[in-house]
Amino acid sequence: MQSMPNESPPAPLASRDAAPRQLPSGPFRVAAVQTVSGPDVARNLADCAALIAEAVDGGARLVGLPEYFGIIGMRDRDKVAAREIPGDGPIQQFLADTARRHGVWLIGGSVPLACDDPDKVWNASLVYDDRGNAVARYDKIHLFGFDNGREKYSEERTIAHGSRVVTLDSPFGRIGLSICYDLRFPELYRAFGDVDLIFVPSAFTETTGAAHWEPLLRARAIENLAYVVAPAQGGVHPNGRETHGHSMVIDPWGRILAQRAKAPGVVLADIDPASQREARSMLPALTHRTLHSV
Repeated sequence: MQSMPNESPPAPLASRDAAPRQLPSGPFRVAAVQTVSGPDVARNLADCAALIAEAVDGGARLVGLPEYFGIIGMRDRDKVAAREIPGDGPIQQFLADTARRHGVWLIGGSVPLACDDPDKVWNASLVYDDRGNAVARYDKIHLFGFDNGREKYSEERTIAHGSRVVTLDSPFGRIGLSICYDLRFPELYRAFGDVDLIFVPSAFTETTGAAHWEPLLRARAIENLAYVVAPAQGGVHPNGRETHGHSMVIDPWGRILAQRAKAPGVVLADIDPASQREARSMLPALTHRTLHSV
């Protein structure tokens, strides 16, 4: 398996300038996998394997898994105990083997990777091509914090802040990578530049997701005139936490093409590059920007 540096990387593993931008010749199908992960990594991966196979049977060529698909522990520190050395470990091996076996591109929503702080991990989204090669890595930049007196979350206690914006060229166009809480920070998505698809693997809480998940996703699609693919955790986990689910795929006009409310499953949708070009031609908002920096 391709090795990865033990730090937040400056760019996709493949050089941005190695080849001209690839554009798909016609429509293709994507899948957003929804899970309700628990503390047992092996069981979680087996569940993901079955859902990925279902997605492939449904015609998907590009498959996304949610944040924390490999482990949502009974305690926050469980993911630190399950951390893997970049480029080596059962979760990363699963992603590489599964992508190669099915001949699909696979985006592993987030994987806990070892960092310099022994008490924390990188929360890293890993991309594998259809030959099982690791081609990009994005370390989550914005870390969730929330306290309403009943629920309290502080990701910075166990996760190191990423610092690099990551996009990659693929047979499906240019993809921008983000994770969950990043969704609230539109400046990250502007920093992508011109992208065709945006992935937002997530584990939104039910509290915040019911209020904000769909409008934030639709806003990111509309303002960037890009497709948004959002695989999510969706249900009540063994630790008692409830995640919002509603994995969905949204088109550049902000229309929801497909979604799943709760429970493990697969969301399939067709991506039409011609439709995106038409939307950008009718409304060339990306060329009308004037405030490129403040």
